Amino acid sequence: MKNQIPVGISLLILIIVFGMLLETLAPTLSFYWITGIAFGFILQRSKFCFAASIRDPYLIGGTALTKAVLIALAITSIGFTAIKYGAYVNNMPLPGQGSVEPISLATVIGGILFGIGMVIAGGCASGILMRTGEGFHMQMIALVFFIIGSLWGAHDYGWWYDKFIKESKAIFLPDVFGWFGALAIQLVFIAFLYIIADRWEEKKSQDY
Repeated sequence: MKNQIPVGISLLILIIVFGMLLETLAPTLSFYWITGIAFGFILQRSKFCFAASIRDPYLIGGTALTKAVLIALAITSIGFTAIKYGAYVNNMPLPGQGSVEPISLATVIGGILFGIGMVIAGGCASGILMRTGEGFHMQMIALVFFIIGSLWGAHDYGWWYDKFIKESKAIFLPDVFGWFGALAIQLVFIAFLYIIADRWEEKKSQDY
């Protein structure tokens, strides 16, 4: 087996040099560069993939990724609630509030199409990017069509908005249950799914 250490050291040097070059152009560019590489490394080592977290319980009975995704959702729910609530109590614009979109038929259709695409491509957006970096040809092809589909969706978004989205109601849970009530409900629901996933894995392991 060919020694990969020299290749790894050379790649690390290139990463550092390119990061220093970006630093001379703008400090934020080097930050994005290092952050992107760190996230890519974590994704590659953990094999983290949203598609796999949904697919694995049915295919192999494993729910390790499912539970990892649920834990990540719980942590980010707490973090984003803290950020938004901090802006709210200080009478500042809520960050990311523009992404609170109405639930409509477009949401259902988009979810079904994206789910079918994930199964065919063998991964979600993060999984496709990670496996493309590993050199998988199928995921490289999927990435090309992922970009094409995204551009197509952006081009047709106006039609979907006029026909389905604009008349639908946007639901922001803190407006309905209060900030802490919304967070509690979301965490309880995530915990419920975690328990189901854990018991599902136990059941499947006993079946085998």
